[in-house]
Amino acid sequence: MIEEILPAGAASQEVFGDAATPEGALFPEEEARVARAVASRRAEYVTARHCARRALAGLGFPPTAIVPGERGAPIWPEGVVGSITHCAGYRAAAVARTGDILSLGIDAEPDAPLPEGVLDSVTAGAEEREWATAGGIGPSRDRLLFSAKEAVYKAWFPLTGSWLGFRDAVLEADWESRTFTARLLVPGPELAGGPLRVFTGRWATGHGLLVTAVVVPAPAPVRPPAAGAEAVPAPVD
Repeated sequence: MIEEILPAGAASQEVFGDAATPEGALFPEEEARVARAVASRRAEYVTARHCARRALAGLGFPPTAIVPGERGAPIWPEGVVGSITHCAGYRAAAVARTGDILSLGIDAEPDAPLPEGVLDSVTAGAEEREWATAGGIGPSRDRLLFSAKEAVYKAWFPLTGSWLGFRDAVLEADWESRTFTARLLVPGPELAGGPLRVFTGRWATGHGLLVTAVVVPAPAPVRPPAAGAEAVPAPVD
């Protein structure tokens, strides 16, 4: 399901439930993170790492430990960006080479309304609350807003190393194309082409789940003119 909303440059792996992975499937530094965890948390952690390593294998990388770094963001091999998500009955990971994608974030949630009282804490204003509570065909709109902003944060953090609150971006969704945009209300990260002000993403539903993905593409390389050729400015329109 997750591969439906990722670009060609990304590799992913998902498991519905927990993978049948043997004991010893974790690297020692991963094992230390869940040595005292309850069985359900351990199974979730093992399966998420299984997904991450399978996704990395899709890019040609050997198995490696995936441990959390600052604010819990996974530490990936050099030259790789990625994201991990899990919810009841689902675990997934997505990765890409930094030459193709600058950052990405994925999130999975049950396709069901948010618990009472949560919506007000994750919306940036009355307009967001209005569309998040409107009826219509598609996923639970309030849950979509929550999941999309989670994915935005996961793509934001590797670029900035700083916190982004739910109310620091305003979400808009296109129901026909299943895409969304998140307009930042705070200064965005400085990229080669200037500050990033809007994150874009996609969503998919199935199996009672809602998954979202946000991708920040790598800028196209600037190629010098061929020897003897005259550089011509690009058209402005």
